[in-house]
Amino acid sequence: MVILKQTAEIEKIRASNRVVAEVLKELKKAVIPGITTRELDRLAESLSVSKKVRPAFKGYKGYPFSLCTSVNEEVVHGLPSDRVLIEGDIISLDFGALYAGFYGDAAITVPVGKIAGSAARLLQTTESSLYAGIKAARAGNRLGDISFAVQSVVEAAGYSVVRDFVGHGIGRSLHEDPQIPNHGVRGRGIELKVGMVLAIEPMVNAGTYKVIVKPDGWTVVTEDAGLSAHFEHSVAITEAGPVILSQLQ
Repeated sequence: MVILKQTAEIEKIRASNRVVAEVLKELKKAVIPGITTRELDRLAESLSVSKKVRPAFKGYKGYPFSLCTSVNEEVVHGLPSDRVLIEGDIISLDFGALYAGFYGDAAITVPVGKIAGSAARLLQTTESSLYAGIKAARAGNRLGDISFAVQSVVEAAGYSVVRDFVGHGIGRSLHEDPQIPNHGVRGRGIELKVGMVLAIEPMVNAGTYKVIVKPDGWTVVTEDAGLSAHFEHSVAITEAGPVILSQLQ
């Protein structure tokens, strides 16, 4: 069931997402060669405490950390550890917050020091596909219009979209209906309506779209060990068009 939000509820979701954006901004600055992914998780948790929010992921379905840290061939849900980041890595930072009863959720993929041009192009394409999807998130469009927009940007660049994991609605729950695939057919799916709040999140692989869940039960990796990137924003559909809630003004 898709839950339409009132203006006051969207403002509360915006407040939660503002904290998410602030935390991701600080985490991005902390990503340098030599830092561990566990240190990034500790920073995310300490920032959550200082900003008086609850990390949304910690304890969610048993997830043990505040942050998802997915490095190189890791697609999503990477577990923080003593792994040391090195020059040339890329890392997806996925963070969520619960504030005043409403959730925020966003993700960025950032370079560790200087990265190869091919990796930089993957990041740029993935972020561009996110904004293409957001542009299609308008009342009267169909869910498939978002999916088609993302897929079109990705595949035009020679990459593939992950099919086993999707975006989602967000509000009083971290994951609500509808599910938002990153591949689809324009004009298909449910009609988009004012009051929907959607977490749109392209996951893009340099090679095959196929993925594997590692034995830890969480970390998703590309089947061919190629690079993967991930960007996400929480977006409200309004009369005036899509509004990004997880973006600092």
